[in-house]
Amino acid sequence: MTTAFPEGLISQLSLALVLLDSELKVRYANPAAESFLEQSLNQLQGQELRKLFLQSSIETQRLVNALRDRDSFSDSEVQVIFADGRHSLADVTVSSIEQQGQPMLLLEIKKIDHLRRISQENQQWAQQQAARELVRGLAHEIKNPLGGLRGAAQLLEKQLDDPELREFTGLIIEQADRLRNLVDRLLGPNKPPNFQWHNLHKVLEKIRTLLSLDEIADVQLVRDYDPSIPELWIDEEKIQQAVLNIARNAVQVLEGKGVIRFITRIERQVTIHGKRYPLCAQIKIIDNGPGIPERLKDTLFYPMVTGKQDGTGLGLSIAQNLIDHHRGKIEVESWPGHTEFTIYLPIDKKEPNL
Repeated sequence: MTTAFPEGLISQLSLALVLLDSELKVRYANPAAESFLEQSLNQLQGQELRKLFLQSSIETQRLVNALRDRDSFSDSEVQVIFADGRHSLADVTVSSIEQQGQPMLLLEIKKIDHLRRISQENQQWAQQQAARELVRGLAHEIKNPLGGLRGAAQLLEKQLDDPELREFTGLIIEQADRLRNLVDRLLGPNKPPNFQWHNLHKVLEKIRTLLSLDEIADVQLVRDYDPSIPELWIDEEKIQQAVLNIARNAVQVLEGKGVIRFITRIERQVTIHGKRYPLCAQIKIIDNGPGIPERLKDTLFYPMVTGKQDGTGLGLSIAQNLIDHHRGKIEVESWPGHTEFTIYLPIDKKEPNL
C-alpha cells in the first residue's frame, strides 16, 4: 500500500513520527519527533536509527524483520537511552508502508515518561504508606516487651554478686538498647519539626562540607545552583538529613571515584500526591555510578531494603519520610552510569498551614 503524507497535518501532531528507509536510515521526522530526538530534520536525515540511540529495548533485527515481511508491531514502555545520555520511556508502533514504490517503516512514538511517573508515584505512595503503617505497628509491638526484657535484666543484675554473671545481664541490656535504637529509627524522627525560612543553598553547602569531611577519596562534588530560588519554609535539619542520606548512598556506590552533582532549579506546575503546586524548588543529586539494580527499583524506599552488605536499608526510607513532612516528594531515575534523585519542595509566599 502506498501512503501519502499530508505535511501540514503531520507537522501539527503531538505524536512523534519517524520514517525509515530500507537501510533503517531516517528519511523524515515531524516536529514532535525532532523534539523527542532533540535534533532538527536536517540533522536527522540520512542518520542510521541505531546511531541515534545507545540502547533501546526494540532490537534492530525486529525492525529488519518487519521491513522484510511487510509486518507491523507495537511495543509498550520501550526504554530508550540516547547517545547524549538522555533516558526516555515511550510506546512505539512500527508499521510497514510503501513510499514511491519503496518499502519503508513508519515509527509512531508516544513519550510516556510523565504519565508513567504519575502512575508510578501514586502506586508507590499507596504501597509505602501501607508499609509504613505495618512497620509502625510492628515497632510498637516489639518496643513493649523489649522494655520489660531490659527492666528484668536490670533487676537481675542487682541481685547478682558474680561479676561474670553480671557481664551476661549487661550484654542483654546492651542488645536491648541496640534493638530499641533500631525500632526508633524505623518509627522515624520523634522531634516536632522546626519550620523557618531558610536559604536552600546554605543547607546544601553544609551538606557538601559534611561530605568533604568524610573519606570520599577521588569523588568530585559539583554544584550547579539557581540563585533565583527564594527562601523556603523548611526544617533545615530535616532537609539536611534527607539530602545527606541520598548523597552518602551515592558516595558509597561510587567506591572512591566518580562525580556527584548537586543541581537546583525552579519547576512550575508540579503535582505532588494529587495536589498541584504553582512553583517548586527542585534539588537533583546525580552520580555517575553503576546504577540501581533492577530488583531494587520498585522497593527502593521501603524500610530494610538495601543493596549494600552492611546497610540497614533505612536511609532512603527516612529521607522520604522527612520530605513528606515538607509536602514534597522524591523521584528517582537510574541506568548504568547515571542515577538521579530529584527532590521537589513547594515554594510558598507566606507561612503555609501544615
